Amino acid sequence: MKLLVCVDGSKQGWKALNKAIEIASGCSINEVTLIHVYESVEKNYWIATGEGYYPTEEDFEKLKGLQQNMAEKRKKMLDECAAKFKEEGINPGILLEEGHPAHTIARIADDGNYDMIIMGNRGLGGLKKIFLGSVSNAVIQETKASVLVVK
Repeated sequence: MKLLVCVDGSKQGWKALNKAIEIASGCSINEVTLIHVYESVEKNYWIATGEGYYPTEEDFEKLKGLQQNMAEKRKKMLDECAAKFKEEGINPGILLEEGHPAHTIARIADDGNYDMIIMGNRGLGGLKKIFLGSVSNAVIQETKASVLVVK
């Protein structure tokens, strides 16, 4: 059995990680892969600056620093998650991917023939859920793998 465990550093993400460790420790798991998917910093940066704004050299330098800082934080988070598995004698693979989270997770799961995806639920409700959508719901709709959403 192959597990794809989605991590994002959130409270719900840590709950999903702990559930994945519990499952992997108690079952015959052949492979565990941790995945973190992030959207482009440039895309979000230019959206935030507004339409008609022309970036300066200073903007590009800020963006470069922001990207480096984010990369370090993502790497540290993935290393912490992997260390939790290693405490249980499980050596997980690590994937850091740029793209739309739901589409990328579903594609990786299907291309890699994963049996199960384990992920947290952000718990958005009301209008936020309508406008932002749900990564977990989109993954459920897009993948052939089973999906365990941990609340």
